[in-house]
Amino acid sequence: MFKYNVRGENIEVTAAIREYVEKKVGKLERYFSDVPDATAHVNLKVYSDKTAKVEVTVPLPYLVLRAEETSPDLYASVDLVVDKLERQMRKYKTKINRKSREKGFDFVVPNAAELDVATGELDIVRTKRVSLKPMDSEEAVLQMDMLGHNFFIFEDAETNGISIVYRRTDGKYGLIETN
Repeated sequence: MFKYNVRGENIEVTAAIREYVEKKVGKLERYFSDVPDATAHVNLKVYSDKTAKVEVTVPLPYLVLRAEETSPDLYASVDLVVDKLERQMRKYKTKINRKSREKGFDFVVPNAAELDVATGELDIVRTKRVSLKPMDSEEAVLQMDMLGHNFFIFEDAETNGISIVYRRTDGKYGLIETN
């Protein structure tokens, strides 16, 4: 059974909202033969234009389910996000089941995450080696844009640590720093 962490920004999370979220997100549990001990993190945001954004993240041992949706209605956003997460799970389980059949197994896997661990396979189709040049984050963003990539790995000139800049869906940039 999932545990739920439901947070609201610019909205009070009422008992009715919490119950609706738990009921809808709880549908995902049917994709597992034994429900993992996981916490579903749900963020509800209401903006000044009255649109509602729902973000759901469920970190599992070998898979992170994550989706977000925005619509004029909070409950509709919850429905849309759960539909998206269900599509992710079906796609993931189909992929795992197809791989198991290719390897000579003839069974449907009740828990996709378990088979992923058993096979230990990933779909890495290309490997690339890069030399990291010391630079600051602004230069890294310029390099990323020049290359037309969505992310760029670099050595931070100040900390000598490895960092990553990336383009966010809102068009702005993010920075990931390592310890």
